[in-house]
Amino acid sequence: MYTEQIAAISALPAQLREAVAGLDDQQLDTPYRNGGWTLRQVVHHIADSHLNAFIRTKLMLAENHPTLKPYDQDDWARLPDNHVPVEASLLLVEGLHQRWTALLASLRDGDWERTAFHPENGVMSLHNIIQLYATHGANHVAQIVGLRERMGW
Repeated sequence: MYTEQIAAISALPAQLREAVAGLDDQQLDTPYRNGGWTLRQVVHHIADSHLNAFIRTKLMLAENHPTLKPYDQDDWARLPDNHVPVEASLLLVEGLHQRWTALLASLRDGDWERTAFHPENGVMSLHNIIQLYATHGANHVAQIVGLRERMGW
């Protein structure tokens, strides 16, 4: 069950690494759109966001209807650790996705219906979260690739 979503989550680390391959610091510090995050911030955001999703997945499997803590992704994107080389987040995403996909592949049908309460989004099931994150990273990779194409990088 959910094999397409698991495959998308599994494929993201390689897609992300390929999207930023060969970019220098000046390119990585270019916003993907006017007023948007830099490519460096996008890479670090994916790591931050997917770490949160992995923790949420584990909470939903280990606890009965936990409350998930929201966070302000823009505040996180402004923190000083978003200036480190993207390699740190690429490695993090690779290891994280290896564990996450192994966990997801081991789930039984009923596990996908486990729920949590999100203060901003209400009740969410595990399958809602996995559907969201099956496309989340790909959307950000598309932003990086789109800027590369527009800039001729």
